[in-house]
Amino acid sequence: MAGDERTLIPVVAGPTAAGKSAVAFALARRHPITIIVADSRQIYRRFDIGTAKPSAAELAAVPHRGIDLIEPTERFSAAAWAELADRWIYKAQAEGRIPLVVGGTGFYLRALFEPLFDAPELDTRARRQLEAALAALSLDELQRWCMALDPERAHLGRAQLLRAIEVALLTGHRLSDLHRARARPARRSARYLVVDAGPALAGRIEARLDAMLDGGWVDEVRGLVDEVPADAPAWNATGYRAVRALVRGEIDRDAARQQILIATRQYAKRQRTWLRHQIEESAVTRLDPADASSVTLAERWLLDVTGRRA
Repeated sequence: MAGDERTLIPVVAGPTAAGKSAVAFALARRHPITIIVADSRQIYRRFDIGTAKPSAAELAAVPHRGIDLIEPTERFSAAAWAELADRWIYKAQAEGRIPLVVGGTGFYLRALFEPLFDAPELDTRARRQLEAALAALSLDELQRWCMALDPERAHLGRAQLLRAIEVALLTGHRLSDLHRARARPARRSARYLVVDAGPALAGRIEARLDAMLDGGWVDEVRGLVDEVPADAPAWNATGYRAVRALVRGEIDRDAARQQILIATRQYAKRQRTWLRHQIEESAVTRLDPADASSVTLAERWLLDVTGRRA
């Protein structure tokens, strides 16, 4: 049963390469939708192919929010994204459109739909020094640091691990504890359509990776390496460091492909873990994108959440 359409928001979520965008576009062809992208990689300008941004034609066909927000050298928090997303939702509703949140960045979704959090202020100089010291550490090394400092967050991705380590070392408090202690009521609630291809996801990841490599990703990075500093946050997007190493001649294409494939599968695994453990099952409808009736099922879900008629 639908709730208050002003506060109950439809969300298409799922692991990377599962087909979330395709489902969202199918819905947008049938209904007046504004897509609000919850993707921590697509916020960076000029990092396009490797982050699987929508094409120019797709952007022209359907209003999108949340893409190309900042420069590659800038930092951007989940709280800042949630503040913007809240405005985009209000604007879409004021225009009589359906705000459809689409993405797989769990900490963005948490910031929008779970109790808000008053983040601690960190000393800028100390933070930069710590960032420089941690930049060379591998994901496994960061996970070990986080296991010692804030074990509740040690399963997360690189950006979240860095944030947890920074807060723990610079404030003396665990970020997970601060989230509980400084929580404020959430502004909205969500209903999730979780798109997941199951065992077929591995093949989808591999096919998309090959399409990216054949579709200009290497040339894109070649144009970025001399202009974007090596420590810019945008390089943390999955696969970009490997392609940068390929461009610099440090590894060959096969090695780069293998590194990206492993990293992407690990990222998808973390996303699936988050979706299983961080969302109430009662708020979830699951969808196999290979199902012949997937669009019909997705539309039925959307109408139920928003209270609209077909």
